[in-house]
Order: sequence, then structure tokens, then C-alpha cells
Amino acid sequence: MSLPEDLRALAARVSNWGRWGPDDQRGTLNHIDAATVRRGVAAARRGLAFSLSIPMDEHGPQTGRIPGRENPRHEMLVTGWPVTGDPGDFTTSDDKVTTGLQSATHWDALAHVGYDGLLYNGVPMEAVDPQRGATRLGIERFGPVASRGVVCDVARLHGVETFDDPYPITGDDLEACAAAAGLTVQAGDVLLVRTGQLHWLRVGERHRYADVSPGIGIGAVEWLADHRVAAVATDTHAFEPYPPERPDALFCVHMLLLRDLGMPQGQQWDLDALAADCAAEGSWDCLLVATPLPVTGGCGGLVAPTALR
Repeated sequence: MSLPEDLRALAARVSNWGRWGPDDQRGTLNHIDAATVRRGVAAARRGLAFSLSIPMDEHGPQTGRIPGRENPRHEMLVTGWPVTGDPGDFTTSDDKVTTGLQSATHWDALAHVGYDGLLYNGVPMEAVDPQRGATRLGIERFGPVASRGVVCDVARLHGVETFDDPYPITGDDLEACAAAAGLTVQAGDVLLVRTGQLHWLRVGERHRYADVSPGIGIGAVEWLADHRVAAVATDTHAFEPYPPERPDALFCVHMLLLRDLGMPQGQQWDLDALAADCAAEGSWDCLLVATPLPVTGGCGGLVAPTALR
């Protein structure tokens, strides 16, 4: 399905191709500078830490809709193995995890999505090799990710625990969240957008979590571009509304953000405890540290984000 003409016009309006040079592979992460990091550090006022990752186990969000994307499988390799043969000497237990790089809390790499045969910054789709993965725009190109995180609790804004429909989050929603928090979103900030959707995964309703979901809508794209946001992460499975906001443009927000803006997007982040603390204290920013596993050639990157307040 080709991107409709009106969305192509939007893509041209927000495109960051060439902004940081023809060889750039980091996209909007380039907005994060020393001042942004210091702004994040200043938000860690109380010394509290919040893990934003969901558990990596068989109870995860994958439903089998996407071939090969399965919930993490944990296996033991050895248990109590006496390396020297003497059990009174050094013994070790080792294990492994088998999973997709987007099966739990993760960032999408800029190599993840394209259209018209091109990825971000005009990189040909063929840069993603069937054997080696992303030879350009892979997740290892992110480097360290540390910035000010701004929590946008869209569920609280609308006075709901969860959304009953695939509500498309707009730029007005994000602006209203920031205004209610008394914050101005600045270049290099990372938005942490809570919808309450993780409730369904917590109660074991995996299909409800994935199949009817709010998300970042088309109406948020220009706002994100204009505010020079570095990245966006949500608590949802699909990131954008599902079923799709426009049947003629399936996963178009992925296309616009990843391919045109070069903006990383995070999915399946646990923002509930962080948002509850923000509401209790009346402040909605944090120091966010969220560097993905640097899997060479990865089209996605598992991450265990930490918010410090």
C-alpha cells in the first residue's frame, strides 16, 4: 500500500534527510546535547529510580501475529557445573534467552521501517541484508541514550484508566500534558507517553493489549518535529493506534517517524509507577537512561530503561 499523497506532503514537511549530513545514522538523537543531558540530571531531584521495562518471560505481549516475533524463552545451559571437576571448588550456572529484538521493551532502529525502497536519510532498503541485518542504521548506531524524559500521561489527561478504542494521540494532547505539568518540551527531550494500555498485559489479556490500542496518531507528527523531540516511547504494543487510524495508511506513523524524521520510537515500556509518582509529586520530568543493547545490525534493540527522579 503506497503512502497517500496528503501524508507524502506531511513527510516532505517534517523530513530530516540531510539535516545532520549525508552519512548521519542517528536521526533525531542528534538533538540530545550536553545541555539536554544536564537538564535531565537536574530533574533527578529525589534520588528515586524507576525501571520502565516489562518482564522478559513467556508471559510477554507477543501473540504470534508477526512471524518469528515470540516472547522470550529462558533456558539453562549448565547449573552448578564444577569447572575443575571438584564440586568444592568453583562452580557456575549459565543460561541464555532466545527472543526477537522487538519482543519486549525496546527501541525500533531507524533500519526497521521504510517505503519506496528507501530508509531514513535516503539509505536504500537493500542496506538491510538477509544474513547480516542492518549494514546501516542499525541499533548499534544509537550510541548512549541519556536525556531529560518528559512524562505525558494521556490517560490521566482524558480521565480514563484505559481507552476503549484506538484513540489517536494528537499534538494537542501532548501540548496539553506538557502545559498541565508546567513544562516546555525542548529540543532533545524524550517523551514518555502513557495510555494505561499496559493494564491489559498485567491482567493476562495479551490479545486485548495488542488488538485494540491507542497510540501516537498522525496528528502528533508535526508537533514532534516542530519541538525537535529526540525520541518517543509508549506503553503500547503497536506504538500507533491499532486498528489503524487510516485503513489506507497502515503503520504510517512508523513510516513518517522512522523513515522521514529519523525519530526512534519505543514500545512496550512500563510507565505506570513512574506516572503515579509524577502525579503524587506534581512534577513530570526525569533523567532517562535508555541505551539499547548494541546488537550489530539490529533492526530493533531490547532496552531496560531507567528513570531517575
